[in-house]
Amino acid sequence: MLNIADTLHRWCREERPFALATVVKVRGSAPLPVGTSVAVDEDGNAVGSISGGCVEGAVYELCRQVLDDRGAPQRARFGYSDDDAFAVGLTCGGELDVLVQRVDPGTRPYLATALADVVEGRPAAVAQVVEGPEELLGGMLCVDAAGGIRHGPLTGVLRREVGAQAWSLLRAGRTARAEVGGDAETCPERLSVLVHVHASRPRMLIFGAVDFAAALSQAGRFLGYQVTVCDARPVFATAARFPHADEIVVDWPHRYLEQAEVDTRTAVCVLTHDAKFDIPLLRLALGLPVGYVGAMGSRRTHDERLRLLSEAGVPEGQLARLRSPIGLDLGARTPEETAISITAEIVSRTNRATGLPLSALAGPIHAGTSS
Repeated sequence: MLNIADTLHRWCREERPFALATVVKVRGSAPLPVGTSVAVDEDGNAVGSISGGCVEGAVYELCRQVLDDRGAPQRARFGYSDDDAFAVGLTCGGELDVLVQRVDPGTRPYLATALADVVEGRPAAVAQVVEGPEELLGGMLCVDAAGGIRHGPLTGVLRREVGAQAWSLLRAGRTARAEVGGDAETCPERLSVLVHVHASRPRMLIFGAVDFAAALSQAGRFLGYQVTVCDARPVFATAARFPHADEIVVDWPHRYLEQAEVDTRTAVCVLTHDAKFDIPLLRLALGLPVGYVGAMGSRRTHDERLRLLSEAGVPEGQLARLRSPIGLDLGARTPEETAISITAEIVSRTNRATGLPLSALAGPIHAGTSS
Protein backbone atom coordinates (compact mmCIF):
# COMPACT_ATOMS: atom_id res chain seq x y z
CA MET A 1 0.00 0.00 0.00
CA LEU A 2 2.94 2.34 0.48
CA ASN A 3 3.25 2.70 -3.29
CA ILE A 4 0.21 5.00 -3.05
CA ALA A 5 0.95 6.53 0.37
CA ASP A 6 0.50 10.14 -0.81
CA THR A 7 -3.09 9.63 -1.92
CA LEU A 8 -4.03 7.35 0.98
CA HIS A 9 -2.65 9.91 3.43
CA ARG A 10 -4.81 12.62 1.87
CA TRP A 11 -7.90 10.41 1.93
CA CYS A 12 -7.23 9.58 5.60
CA ARG A 13 -6.90 13.26 6.49
CA GLU A 14 -10.21 13.89 4.71
CA GLU A 15 -11.71 10.83 6.49
CA ARG A 16 -12.73 9.53 3.09
CA PRO A 17 -13.55 5.76 3.13
CA PHE A 18 -11.84 3.68 0.47
CA ALA A 19 -11.35 0.10 -0.65
CA LEU A 20 -7.79 -1.17 -0.60
CA ALA A 21 -6.74 -4.04 -2.89
CA THR A 22 -3.31 -5.44 -2.05
CA VAL A 23 -1.16 -8.11 -3.68
CA VAL A 24 -0.57 -10.55 -0.80
CA LYS A 25 0.97 -13.49 -2.64
CA VAL A 26 2.68 -14.05 -5.99
CA ARG A 27 3.27 -17.33 -7.78
CA GLY A 28 5.53 -17.49 -10.80
CA SER A 29 6.10 -14.38 -12.86
CA ALA A 30 4.13 -11.24 -12.07
CA PRO A 31 4.65 -7.59 -13.03
CA LEU A 32 4.55 -6.04 -9.53
CA PRO A 33 5.68 -7.31 -6.12
CA VAL A 34 3.85 -8.34 -2.97
CA GLY A 35 2.60 -5.29 -1.08
CA THR A 36 1.59 -3.30 -4.17
CA SER A 37 -1.91 -1.83 -3.88
CA VAL A 38 -4.81 -0.20 -5.70
CA ALA A 39 -7.33 1.96 -3.83
CA VAL A 40 -10.77 3.20 -4.84
CA ASP A 41 -12.75 5.84 -2.93
CA GLU A 42 -16.54 6.19 -2.65
CA ASP A 43 -16.62 8.59 -5.59
CA GLY A 44 -15.02 5.98 -7.82
CA ASN A 45 -11.59 7.62 -7.93
CA ALA A 46 -8.82 5.05 -8.30
CA VAL A 47 -5.10 5.19 -7.61
CA GLY A 48 -2.32 2.66 -8.10
CA SER A 49 -1.81 -0.50 -10.12
CA ILE A 50 -1.21 -4.12 -9.20
CA SER A 51 -0.68 -5.74 -12.58
CA GLY A 52 0.39 -3.14 -15.09
CA GLY A 53 -3.10 -3.25 -16.63
CA CYS A 54 -3.91 -6.97 -16.95
CA VAL A 55 -6.53 -7.22 -14.20
CA GLU A 56 -7.11 -3.63 -13.13
CA GLY A 57 -10.72 -3.57 -14.35
CA ALA A 58 -11.70 -6.64 -12.36
CA VAL A 59 -9.94 -5.35 -9.24
CA TYR A 60 -11.66 -1.98 -9.58
CA GLU A 61 -15.09 -3.65 -9.69
CA LEU A 62 -14.23 -5.79 -6.67
CA CYS A 63 -13.20 -2.66 -4.78
CA ARG A 64 -16.50 -0.96 -5.61
CA GLN A 65 -18.38 -4.05 -4.42
CA VAL A 66 -16.53 -4.17 -1.10
CA LEU A 67 -17.15 -0.46 -0.58
CA ASP A 68 -20.87 -0.79 -1.29
CA ASP A 69 -21.38 -3.95 0.78
CA ARG A 70 -19.46 -2.65 3.82
CA GLY A 71 -18.72 -6.29 4.56
CA ALA A 72 -15.75 -8.46 5.42
CA PRO A 73 -12.56 -8.37 3.35
CA GLN A 74 -12.54 -10.52 0.22
CA ARG A 75 -9.78 -12.51 -1.45
CA ALA A 76 -9.40 -13.08 -5.17
CA ARG A 77 -6.89 -14.91 -7.33
CA PHE A 78 -5.87 -13.87 -10.81
CA GLY A 79 -3.88 -16.10 -13.11
CA TYR A 80 -3.33 -16.98 -16.74
CA SER A 81 -6.03 -19.08 -18.39
CA ASP A 82 -4.92 -21.52 -21.08
CA ASP A 83 -8.54 -22.33 -21.91
CA ASP A 84 -9.68 -18.79 -22.54
CA ALA A 85 -7.08 -16.36 -23.87
CA PHE A 86 -9.48 -13.46 -23.31
CA ALA A 87 -10.29 -14.28 -19.68
CA VAL A 88 -9.28 -11.83 -16.96
CA GLY A 89 -5.77 -12.84 -15.96
CA LEU A 90 -2.05 -12.19 -16.18
CA THR A 91 -0.52 -12.44 -19.63
CA CYS A 92 2.88 -13.01 -18.00
CA GLY A 93 1.71 -16.41 -16.80
CA GLY A 94 1.89 -15.89 -13.05
CA GLU A 95 -0.75 -15.76 -10.34
CA LEU A 96 -1.68 -13.03 -7.89
CA ASP A 97 -3.59 -13.37 -4.63
CA VAL A 98 -5.31 -10.10 -3.82
CA LEU A 99 -6.93 -9.02 -0.55
CA VAL A 100 -9.62 -6.33 -0.86
CA GLN A 101 -10.86 -4.57 2.25
CA ARG A 102 -12.80 -1.46 3.20
CA VAL A 103 -10.87 1.14 5.18
CA ASP A 104 -12.70 3.76 7.24
CA PRO A 105 -10.00 6.28 8.24
CA GLY A 106 -11.98 7.54 11.20
CA THR A 107 -11.58 4.16 12.87
CA ARG A 108 -7.87 3.80 12.00
CA PRO A 109 -6.05 6.98 13.11
CA TYR A 110 -2.85 4.95 13.52
CA LEU A 111 -2.83 4.32 9.75
CA ALA A 112 -3.00 8.04 8.98
CA THR A 113 -0.02 8.61 11.30
CA ALA A 114 2.03 5.87 9.63
CA LEU A 115 1.19 7.22 6.17
CA ALA A 116 2.26 10.69 7.32
CA ASP A 117 5.64 9.21 8.31
CA VAL A 118 6.03 7.70 4.85
CA VAL A 119 5.02 10.87 3.03
CA GLU A 120 7.45 12.92 5.10
CA GLY A 121 10.30 10.45 4.51
CA ARG A 122 10.44 8.83 7.95
CA PRO A 123 10.79 5.04 8.32
CA ALA A 124 7.54 3.20 9.09
CA ALA A 125 5.99 -0.25 8.80
CA VAL A 126 2.35 -1.30 8.46
CA ALA A 127 1.55 -4.93 9.30
CA GLN A 128 -1.62 -6.23 7.62
CA VAL A 129 -3.25 -9.57 8.47
CA VAL A 130 -3.75 -11.31 5.12
CA GLU A 131 -4.59 -14.84 6.29
CA GLY A 132 -6.23 -15.94 9.52
CA PRO A 133 -9.51 -15.79 11.43
CA GLU A 134 -12.18 -13.71 9.70
CA GLU A 135 -12.42 -11.28 12.60
CA LEU A 136 -8.71 -10.43 12.24
CA LEU A 137 -8.44 -10.45 8.43
CA GLY A 138 -7.40 -7.04 7.17
CA GLY A 139 -6.41 -5.88 10.65
CA MET A 140 -3.44 -3.53 10.77
CA LEU A 141 -0.72 -2.57 13.21
CA CYS A 142 1.83 0.20 12.66
CA VAL A 143 5.42 0.51 13.86
CA ASP A 144 7.46 3.71 13.85
CA ALA A 145 11.19 4.31 13.39
CA ALA A 146 11.89 3.75 17.09
CA GLY A 147 10.03 0.44 17.17
CA GLY A 148 6.99 1.91 18.88
CA ILE A 149 3.75 0.02 18.18
CA ARG A 150 0.78 2.16 17.25
CA HIS A 151 -2.65 0.93 18.24
CA GLY A 152 -4.61 -1.41 16.01
CA PRO A 153 -7.11 -4.24 16.42
CA LEU A 154 -4.45 -6.73 17.53
CA THR A 155 -4.03 -7.05 21.29
CA GLY A 156 -1.97 -8.80 23.94
CA VAL A 157 0.76 -11.25 23.03
CA LEU A 158 -0.36 -11.34 19.41
CA ARG A 159 0.12 -7.59 19.17
CA ARG A 160 3.64 -7.91 20.56
CA GLU A 161 4.49 -10.78 18.21
CA VAL A 162 3.28 -8.95 15.09
CA GLY A 163 4.97 -5.75 16.28
CA ALA A 164 8.26 -7.58 16.72
CA GLN A 165 8.05 -9.03 13.21
CA ALA A 166 7.23 -5.61 11.75
CA TRP A 167 10.11 -3.97 13.63
CA SER A 168 12.54 -6.63 12.42
CA LEU A 169 11.53 -6.14 8.78
CA LEU A 170 11.64 -2.35 9.15
CA ARG A 171 15.23 -2.57 10.36
CA ALA A 172 16.04 -4.79 7.38
CA GLY A 173 14.28 -2.39 5.00
CA ARG A 174 12.25 -5.20 3.44
CA THR A 175 8.53 -5.70 2.69
CA ALA A 176 7.66 -9.36 3.30
CA ARG A 177 5.17 -11.80 4.81
CA ALA A 178 5.63 -13.16 8.33
CA GLU A 179 3.91 -16.06 10.05
CA VAL A 180 2.77 -15.72 13.67
CA GLY A 181 0.44 -17.53 16.04
CA GLY A 182 -0.56 -21.15 15.83
CA ASP A 183 -0.08 -21.76 19.56
CA ALA A 184 -1.98 -21.18 22.77
CA GLU A 185 0.30 -18.35 23.92
CA THR A 186 -0.27 -16.06 20.93
CA CYS A 187 -3.22 -17.11 18.78
CA PRO A 188 -4.67 -20.61 18.40
CA GLU A 189 -5.03 -20.03 14.66
CA ARG A 190 -1.97 -19.20 12.61
CA LEU A 191 -1.83 -15.74 11.05
CA SER A 192 -0.01 -14.61 7.95
CA VAL A 193 0.92 -10.95 8.17
CA LEU A 194 2.14 -8.82 5.29
CA VAL A 195 4.49 -6.13 6.57
CA HIS A 196 4.66 -3.07 4.31
CA VAL A 197 7.96 -1.29 4.94
CA HIS A 198 9.12 2.21 4.15
CA ALA A 199 12.74 2.41 5.23
CA SER A 200 15.35 5.12 5.00
CA ARG A 201 17.17 5.23 1.68
CA PRO A 202 20.02 2.72 1.37
CA ARG A 203 23.47 4.24 1.17
CA MET A 204 25.96 4.17 -1.68
CA LEU A 205 29.44 5.19 -0.55
CA ILE A 206 31.68 6.10 -3.48
CA PHE A 207 35.37 6.52 -2.72
CA GLY A 208 37.45 8.38 -5.30
CA ALA A 209 36.36 11.69 -6.86
CA VAL A 210 36.97 10.59 -10.44
CA ASP A 211 34.87 10.89 -13.62
CA PHE A 212 33.50 7.38 -13.10
CA ALA A 213 32.28 8.48 -9.67
CA ALA A 214 30.29 11.34 -11.21
CA ALA A 215 28.39 8.95 -13.47
CA LEU A 216 27.98 6.37 -10.68
CA SER A 217 26.58 8.97 -8.28
CA GLN A 218 23.94 9.88 -10.86
CA ALA A 219 23.02 6.21 -11.43
CA GLY A 220 22.94 5.54 -7.68
CA ARG A 221 20.68 8.52 -7.07
CA PHE A 222 18.36 7.28 -9.85
CA LEU A 223 18.11 3.89 -8.09
CA GLY A 224 17.10 5.54 -4.83
CA TYR A 225 20.41 5.46 -2.97
CA GLN A 226 21.61 8.17 -0.64
CA VAL A 227 24.93 8.85 -2.34
CA THR A 228 28.13 9.99 -0.64
CA VAL A 229 31.32 10.77 -2.57
CA CYS A 230 34.47 10.78 -0.44
CA ASP A 231 38.03 11.73 -1.43
CA ALA A 232 40.98 13.06 0.53
CA ARG A 233 41.76 15.62 -2.21
CA PRO A 234 39.67 18.80 -1.82
CA VAL A 235 40.43 20.04 -5.32
CA PHE A 236 38.52 17.06 -6.76
CA ALA A 237 35.80 16.48 -4.14
CA THR A 238 33.53 19.42 -4.97
CA ALA A 239 29.78 19.86 -5.31
CA ALA A 240 30.27 21.29 -8.80
CA ARG A 241 31.80 18.00 -10.00
CA PHE A 242 29.20 15.82 -8.27
CA PRO A 243 25.80 17.55 -8.50
CA HIS A 244 23.89 14.27 -8.04
CA ALA A 245 25.58 13.28 -4.78
CA ASP A 246 23.71 13.88 -1.52
CA GLU A 247 26.98 14.43 0.35
CA ILE A 248 30.56 15.33 -0.59
CA VAL A 249 33.20 14.46 2.02
CA VAL A 250 36.83 15.54 2.04
CA ASP A 251 38.61 13.00 4.21
CA TRP A 252 40.76 9.92 4.03
CA PRO A 253 38.37 7.14 2.90
CA HIS A 254 39.08 4.68 5.71
CA ARG A 255 38.78 7.44 8.32
CA TYR A 256 35.38 8.46 6.99
CA LEU A 257 34.15 4.85 6.79
CA GLU A 258 35.15 4.25 10.42
CA GLN A 259 32.44 6.65 11.58
CA ALA A 260 29.88 6.22 8.77
CA GLU A 261 26.49 4.62 9.47
CA VAL A 262 26.17 1.47 7.34
CA ASP A 263 23.88 -1.54 7.20
CA THR A 264 23.25 -4.62 5.08
CA ARG A 265 21.82 -2.47 2.27
CA THR A 266 24.92 -0.26 1.96
CA ALA A 267 27.00 -0.43 -1.23
CA VAL A 268 30.70 0.48 -0.97
CA CYS A 269 32.30 1.35 -4.31
CA VAL A 270 36.05 1.98 -4.35
CA LEU A 271 37.11 3.72 -7.57
CA THR A 272 40.53 5.14 -6.63
CA HIS A 273 42.68 2.07 -7.53
CA ASP A 274 45.45 3.62 -5.45
CA ALA A 275 46.90 1.29 -2.82
CA LYS A 276 47.51 4.00 -0.20
CA PHE A 277 43.75 4.67 -0.20
CA ASP A 278 42.40 1.27 -1.16
CA ILE A 279 44.11 -1.09 1.25
CA PRO A 280 43.16 0.53 4.59
CA LEU A 281 39.68 1.26 3.20
CA LEU A 282 39.00 -2.26 1.91
CA ARG A 283 40.50 -3.86 5.00
CA LEU A 284 37.86 -2.02 7.02
CA ALA A 285 34.97 -2.35 4.53
CA LEU A 286 35.29 -6.12 4.11
CA GLY A 287 34.82 -6.58 7.84
CA LEU A 288 31.64 -4.49 8.01
CA PRO A 289 28.05 -5.80 7.62
CA VAL A 290 27.50 -4.05 4.29
CA GLY A 291 25.71 -5.55 1.30
CA TYR A 292 28.27 -4.90 -1.41
CA VAL A 293 31.97 -4.06 -1.64
CA GLY A 294 33.44 -3.47 -5.10
CA ALA A 295 36.77 -2.05 -6.25
CA MET A 296 37.85 -0.70 -9.64
CA GLY A 297 41.03 -1.78 -11.35
CA SER A 298 42.57 -4.21 -13.81
CA ARG A 299 43.00 -7.89 -13.04
CA ARG A 300 46.67 -7.21 -12.33
CA THR A 301 45.64 -4.48 -9.89
CA HIS A 302 43.15 -6.87 -8.33
CA ASP A 303 45.76 -9.60 -7.84
CA GLU A 304 48.16 -7.14 -6.21
CA ARG A 305 45.33 -5.75 -4.07
CA LEU A 306 44.46 -9.26 -2.82
CA ARG A 307 48.10 -9.87 -1.94
CA LEU A 308 48.35 -6.65 0.05
CA LEU A 309 45.04 -7.26 1.82
CA SER A 310 46.10 -10.78 2.73
CA GLU A 311 49.39 -9.45 4.12
CA ALA A 312 47.36 -6.92 6.11
CA GLY A 313 45.56 -9.78 7.83
CA VAL A 314 42.24 -9.86 5.96
CA PRO A 315 40.94 -13.46 6.18
CA GLU A 316 39.99 -15.47 3.08
CA GLY A 317 36.29 -15.39 3.92
CA GLN A 318 36.30 -11.60 3.83
CA LEU A 319 38.42 -11.42 0.69
CA ALA A 320 35.81 -13.55 -1.08
CA ARG A 321 33.27 -10.75 -0.56
CA LEU A 322 35.26 -8.33 -2.72
CA ARG A 323 33.77 -7.74 -6.18
CA SER A 324 36.81 -6.84 -8.24
CA PRO A 325 37.19 -5.88 -10.99
CA ILE A 326 33.97 -4.05 -10.15
CA GLY A 327 30.82 -4.46 -12.27
CA LEU A 328 29.34 -6.88 -14.77
CA ASP A 329 30.81 -7.69 -18.17
CA LEU A 330 28.87 -5.29 -20.40
CA GLY A 331 31.84 -4.17 -22.49
CA ALA A 332 31.62 -0.79 -20.74
CA ARG A 333 34.12 1.90 -21.70
CA THR A 334 32.66 5.30 -20.86
CA PRO A 335 31.95 6.48 -17.30
CA GLU A 336 28.22 6.22 -17.98
CA GLU A 337 28.48 2.66 -19.30
CA THR A 338 30.70 1.74 -16.37
CA ALA A 339 28.16 3.15 -13.94
CA ILE A 340 25.49 0.92 -15.47
CA SER A 341 27.86 -2.06 -15.21
CA ILE A 342 28.48 -1.37 -11.52
CA THR A 343 24.86 -0.71 -10.58
CA ALA A 344 23.76 -3.78 -12.51
CA GLU A 345 26.07 -5.90 -10.35
CA ILE A 346 24.79 -4.22 -7.18
CA VAL A 347 21.16 -4.87 -8.15
CA SER A 348 22.01 -8.47 -9.04
CA ARG A 349 23.79 -9.09 -5.73
CA THR A 350 21.06 -7.37 -3.73
CA ASN A 351 18.38 -9.57 -5.30
CA ARG A 352 20.55 -12.73 -5.23
CA ALA A 353 20.14 -13.00 -8.99
CA THR A 354 22.47 -14.56 -11.55
CA GLY A 355 23.24 -11.50 -13.65
CA LEU A 356 22.71 -13.65 -16.75
CA PRO A 357 20.50 -12.63 -19.70
CA LEU A 358 16.86 -13.55 -19.04
CA SER A 359 16.79 -15.19 -22.45
CA ALA A 360 19.40 -17.69 -21.20
CA LEU A 361 17.32 -18.75 -18.20
CA ALA A 362 14.24 -20.90 -17.73
CA GLY A 363 11.36 -20.43 -15.33
CA PRO A 364 9.69 -17.27 -13.99
CA ILE A 365 11.56 -14.03 -14.61
CA HIS A 366 10.47 -12.77 -11.18
CA ALA A 367 11.28 -15.99 -9.35
CA GLY A 368 12.41 -14.14 -6.25
CA THR A 369 8.88 -12.84 -5.66
CA SER A 370 7.22 -16.24 -5.35
CA SER A 371 5.82 -17.19 -1.97
